[in-house]
Amino acid sequence: MKKLWWIGGSLIAIVLVLFVGVWGYGRFFAEDDAPAAVVSTEGAQAASGSIDGTWTVVPGDGINTTAAGYSVHEILNGAGVNVVGSSPDVSGTATVEGEKLTAGEITVKVSTIATDSGRRDGQFAGIMNVGAYPTATFTVDGPVDLSAVPSDGTTASVSVPGTLTLKGQTRAETVQMTVLHSGTSLIASGSIPVTWTDYGVQPPSLGFVTVDGSGSVDFLVTLSS
Repeated sequence: MKKLWWIGGSLIAIVLVLFVGVWGYGRFFAEDDAPAAVVSTEGAQAASGSIDGTWTVVPGDGINTTAAGYSVHEILNGAGVNVVGSSPDVSGTATVEGEKLTAGEITVKVSTIATDSGRRDGQFAGIMNVGAYPTATFTVDGPVDLSAVPSDGTTASVSVPGTLTLKGQTRAETVQMTVLHSGTSLIASGSIPVTWTDYGVQPPSLGFVTVDGSGSVDFLVTLSS
């Protein structure tokens, strides 16, 4: 009887250790990611030349480094964390005529969007079916007035209507975009609120992790003419 009691007590102890370990990880070690990058005016200069022209996405200068991805809240082992995934594999162009944004498109390679967890990224790649849908795009719809963008190295906020394509699903979205015209660069950032199921994306709920049904698609791009 004593031996059975000892075995039973040991099993309970192991279960408690495992439970406390998992809970403790979520409670004390799970941390929020840094927020998605936004336009920074650090080192900004007065604009050199007109805002008009054909602009192409470039990697950036180390301060405003081009990247795009997503932000979402999840419950990990009982603790809430904010997750940010991003990729530098971003391309695109913008056309400005008469101080109006008349055309533009940003494309990100979805398969290279990464967080601090390879396991999470593997699940993300499967959920997004990156083999069939390797890219996501945001395309500008209609002219957008950029005349309020300062030429002194400060920013302006503009509302940009467009079309977001994610996992093969396309929907009209409007993004509030921060724009900086610094030197010979045009820099813009924005965050598009998204309900994942609108794009055929089913947020995982696996017991130890549950992902919110909404989040955002984020971008920061530096363009050169």
